Amino acid sequence: MQKSLIVRWRASFFTGLAIVLPGVLTLAVVKWLFVSVSSFTDTLLFFLPYWLSPRAIYQDGVSGPMFWYWSLLALLLFVAIVSVVGVLARYYFGKRLIAWADSMMLRVPVLNKIYGTIKQVDEAFTSGKKSSFKTVVLVEYPREGIYSVGFITSEQADEVEKKTGKKCVCVFIPTTPLPTGGFLIVVPEEKVVKLDMSVADGFKYIISIGALANEPFAPPPVK
Repeated sequence: MQKSLIVRWRASFFTGLAIVLPGVLTLAVVKWLFVSVSSFTDTLLFFLPYWLSPRAIYQDGVSGPMFWYWSLLALLLFVAIVSVVGVLARYYFGKRLIAWADSMMLRVPVLNKIYGTIKQVDEAFTSGKKSSFKTVVLVEYPREGIYSVGFITSEQADEVEKKTGKKCVCVFIPTTPLPTGGFLIVVPEEKVVKLDMSVADGFKYIISIGALANEPFAPPPVK
């Protein structure tokens, strides 16, 4: 009898876990993103200590992480500032101001290297170029006989091709289940197997650890 209860409890637990886990993981990712972003955006409220006591601002009453509602306010302020910049970028004055800020950043030693690289990467992913995650591929990585799912990011590797004598492509292989990092590898084009799945399906395949395969996800109908 006791064994039967344990078996039933275990079955109920795993059934409930399968139902609850997606929501819990989603909330965990949202919390992680909020904490990561707020560590930067909280600095926008630098003026708060001049108006309020530290106990009303910081969790420990002295300094460090702010209460969540102040962090939320800082995030909303950041969104507002970004939106204003976007509006200004549509007009001549805003374009000139942004160009001036770019030139100033690119004139600062050391900082110009970091800013210039980040700006090039940002433009690659926001300008709609063909080099930005347009094709899902299979490559034999980390060794022959083992395939990894990746994305072609560039088909132009002139210097690499001159050195190797082969037509090569740049492939980004994300980590799983959170594709926030990964590896860049340069592969001969004939070693790349192009897949028919879309980039969105490719990311779903990686995030789900292969569980979703190439099947499109659709939310269950509301009854």
